[in-house]
Amino acid sequence: MSTPVTETVWTLPPLILHPFNERVSPSALLENSKAALMLSGLIPSDGTEESELKRRLLAGRCSETRMLYYLGKDIFRWMGQCTEWAAGVAELVPMELADQSFARLLTAHAPASVRDKLALWGVADYVAIFSRAIGLRAIFAAPPGAEMLTESFLRGYYRYADGLYQAWLDSQPSPMITAEHFLFELYASGEYSKLLESQWGETE
Repeated sequence: MSTPVTETVWTLPPLILHPFNERVSPSALLENSKAALMLSGLIPSDGTEESELKRRLLAGRCSETRMLYYLGKDIFRWMGQCTEWAAGVAELVPMELADQSFARLLTAHAPASVRDKLALWGVADYVAIFSRAIGLRAIFAAPPGAEMLTESFLRGYYRYADGLYQAWLDSQPSPMITAEHFLFELYASGEYSKLLESQWGETE
């Protein structure tokens, strides 16, 4: 759907990302990634048995899906806040903005300030990360455990997540919006808390 004409530049609620509630060390994630490369033949084997490499691979993929779930949870919270906010603005009500409008804004038309911060954080392919997070959160009501996921899903979860995201987008027609008229900021939760504290201090 095309975007109805609006001349106003609107400021949306900020997108706040919280730390992942996972007890997975960076070294474990690195080992899981190395296991995937060894199994695919992209790096030489270190002598670890194939069964152990496979276990590490699946464990790593499970951790990744859970982390994306938590990210998706934050994004869904933000989209809900944006939709609720838009429903209270008389000029925007005729546009019938839905969660999907704000998802497209985030993944395809994010403001420059958001893109710059993601680059500063070292996030290169944020489009894939955010869209897959939305796709997985759209179907899981809770962080998926290993017992809930098949091996075939874990091996190619990113393909499933891409398809789920597109299916979710198509489930609700909504207008496209861009950073030309809709701006928002991105914060880590700790960063946002400090910002609020500083603002409260200025008003005392």
